[in-house]
Amino acid sequence: MAWHIWLAFLVASIVISVTPGPGAVVTMSVGLRHGYRMSLQTIAGLQVALVIQLAIVAAGLGAVLATSATAFLILKICGAAYLIWLGIQKWRSAGKPVSTTTAIEVKHLFRTAVLINLTNPKAIIFMAALVPQFIDPAGNQWLQFFILCATTVVVDVFVMSCYSLLATRFRPWLADVRAQRMQNRVFGGLFVTAGALLAATSRH
Repeated sequence: MAWHIWLAFLVASIVISVTPGPGAVVTMSVGLRHGYRMSLQTIAGLQVALVIQLAIVAAGLGAVLATSATAFLILKICGAAYLIWLGIQKWRSAGKPVSTTTAIEVKHLFRTAVLINLTNPKAIIFMAALVPQFIDPAGNQWLQFFILCATTVVVDVFVMSCYSLLATRFRPWLADVRAQRMQNRVFGGLFVTAGALLAATSRH
């Protein structure tokens, strides 16, 4: 893979990662509530889903999702419903100081992050349209996919870490129950909004 092609993909990956979406929302929410170390579980879950999505593109299934209205609709509805459900749960969550966080609250962070990314059909379709443009048909395609996948993951880990670290700066603000309840409602509203926007999207 030529350097100029990789650099172009790097820039595209940065722009995609920096653009706020459900992954950024959940990362900031966890960083604000539990701190950066706990948010690493969420970031890891997002990357696992990202690798799976890139594998789907590499296998050619992304094209199927892009052309099948039924498959796209099913995945879109599942993704939107999941985000809205998360938002409602977050909104209804009782406020409590961060010092009372329990292990039970954080054990599902990884799984939640995986599901949030996997149920976003637009992400798969976008990758299916973007990634092949950086693949040289005359070269080793699997090696090129590996390079692009590694680049995407490294960039996303860095960007999501920045989002989380930024959110953790506001943790002292959550010292009382009222502030925690407000935070729950803000992020609950963001999740519901993300779900509604996903439900309203089309393949084009």
